[in-house]
Amino acid sequence: MSQSPGELVTALIKANEDRDIDALLAVLSEDARYENVPMSVLTGHDEIRSMLEGFLGSAKEVTWEVLHQVEQGNVVMNERVDRFVMADGKKVSIRVAGLFEISDGKIAVWRDYFDLAEFTSQMA
Repeated sequence: MSQSPGELVTALIKANEDRDIDALLAVLSEDARYENVPMSVLTGHDEIRSMLEGFLGSAKEVTWEVLHQVEQGNVVMNERVDRFVMADGKKVSIRVAGLFEISDGKIAVWRDYFDLAEFTSQMA
């Protein structure tokens, strides 16, 4: 039985929190597009894996608090607070609006909107 769009997004969030890149990529299409809107656009498993290995590898704890999530057809949108405890103990918390487009039972587009200055000021 295939997962609903909302269930796919929930699986992606759990994989992120577990820092399980293979499980995360399993819910993305092979040619998925991941956009961190104030930053770069990544396409495909190899590019997405490379970025996630660097970022998730530098975090020892990841928690995504979903405040609201709505699903309509093949689109899921959520409002979240993404929290990270970095390897050096630094805590980072950023507000995120996420948009996910589902195609053929996989997440084809993952787009996160956040304030880059809010992130970088906490990483400094």
